[in-house]
Amino acid sequence: MRVLARHAFRRSNWTASVRAFSAYPHAVVLPKDSNQALGIGQYAIDFINGKYGETVDDKVWERIEMFHTDSVMCGVSALAMKTNAPTVLRNEALTYKDSNGATVFGSGEKVSPEKAVVANASAVREWDSNGTVFGYNPSIPGHTAGEFGHNDFYPVVVAAAQVTGSIDGKKALRAMIASDEIRGRLAEVFSLKSYKIDHVVHGAIASAAVYGALLGATPEQIESAIGMAVAHYIPFRAIRAGRDLSDSKGSSAAISTEAAVLSMRRAMAGFAGPKDIFRNPESIFRFFEPTTGGTSSNKDIIDITLGNKQRWGPGDAPFNLVLSHSGSDFAVMGMHFKLGLYEHQSAGALQGVVNAVLGNPDLLAAGPSGVSGIEITAYEPAYGIIGDPAKKNPQTRQSADHSMAFIVSRMLLKAFKTDAATLSDNNAAWKALMLSPYDYGHEALWDKDTREMMQRISFKHGGPEYDAKYPDGIPTSMDITLSSGKTISSGLVMYPSGHARDTAADLKGILHHKAQLLGGIAIEKDEFSGFHSRLVNMIDASAGDMQKIYTFDYNKLVSHPPIDG
Repeated sequence: MRVLARHAFRRSNWTASVRAFSAYPHAVVLPKDSNQALGIGQYAIDFINGKYGETVDDKVWERIEMFHTDSVMCGVSALAMKTNAPTVLRNEALTYKDSNGATVFGSGEKVSPEKAVVANASAVREWDSNGTVFGYNPSIPGHTAGEFGHNDFYPVVVAAAQVTGSIDGKKALRAMIASDEIRGRLAEVFSLKSYKIDHVVHGAIASAAVYGALLGATPEQIESAIGMAVAHYIPFRAIRAGRDLSDSKGSSAAISTEAAVLSMRRAMAGFAGPKDIFRNPESIFRFFEPTTGGTSSNKDIIDITLGNKQRWGPGDAPFNLVLSHSGSDFAVMGMHFKLGLYEHQSAGALQGVVNAVLGNPDLLAAGPSGVSGIEITAYEPAYGIIGDPAKKNPQTRQSADHSMAFIVSRMLLKAFKTDAATLSDNNAAWKALMLSPYDYGHEALWDKDTREMMQRISFKHGGPEYDAKYPDGIPTSMDITLSSGKTISSGLVMYPSGHARDTAADLKGILHHKAQLLGGIAIEKDEFSGFHSRLVNMIDASAGDMQKIYTFDYNKLVSHPPIDG
């Protein structure tokens, strides 16, 4: 009885705090002085189970379907090309048989749900080609922290649908909207990268919440699982250190989400994790952004953490959190598509290539040997990370897709080999020049022309003018100088095609081309059509249909040698 009374007080206190905010009629507001972990749990339960009615705009439903379908095409093509981590984790998952579990891509055999999640999420992420969030929403005060993130976490929802057997496609898509909302809004209020923590933590929190909500967990059980995920499983950016990246980088989201699902299962079995984790003074949020005893902006963080005893007492979380439940202002609407394979910070440079190619026959006529130099002006962090001159000599596929020089060289060389008539406008150019897995394979990695073109590329920091424009946009410009002395300028690119704020590109058409490109790498044409159709029309899928949403004949994958040699 005592426990029930405590929970009842906490929930009513949280609800009262939410009512105090009327500026966001289409959202739930979790104030910094409330138990936000409990609030996230209640939000997930309420939104996923339809408390707010049919109040989500059609364009939000369309956008979540597009992101999910895009992610699956990335995943199945990574498996077809025998990439290491997805193959290892899929094989591992198939050793954990569970008749009440979930399926991995290309199999109807059920395995433990957390193992299906780690396998599928790893495959989705392998190419680094699925959706991206920049954690920037200036319309909500305090929601401009600018944390990165990617749409790696949809397999959690599918796993839950397959475990329960009672979740149809529309409810699954609603849960995906909720997952992106929680993850995306956390990215807007807390920058993990500022403290050398990998961005996947926000996705793990969202995964625990939606998995629990779909399986019938209570808000308290979800709070417990979020507490476990944050207290036990924090991945630091050590997984990204060094010139040649390991499988850990690409599988970080998958491994964190595996832990989140396992934490949720334990919480539902009675395991009690840390409560009220966002206000816990020793969890990452108040540890790195203290709300008592000083602030990280005016004192040394070590002094605040270790020397100031007041800092360890009760205090608020570092942020308020606004979670939409109606209308169109959902986090997923601010997320960005990658129109091919490339690191998201290079999107402005790639749009620069497209801009330079269109309407400049002199450039195409010059050919590779006619280019004497390319200067790319970019913002921080792009300039210092993927524009690092040391990355002109990538040794692995994972390093190549984080080298702006490599990425730009591959697209420009592709343009020189493409019939100029094909490059009729922006949409046609993005389709014709789309970078595929083949542009990062062993043969491409050591291609002589690519290596030579990279050496002609130089980088310039755009300074405060460019930095101030990010993460609202991806401010980049490119000047290509020909041997004739002519310079072709891309102009300033802010919102490249695929960016949430771009309105010019035929996004559906370009993404359909991408789906055919990646899906065609993996699945024979006659089977691909049905597989792709199930994903595109998932909103109409029955609970029974969800059991086989990821199923295809794995033995009929299009045969490829391992892409990495």
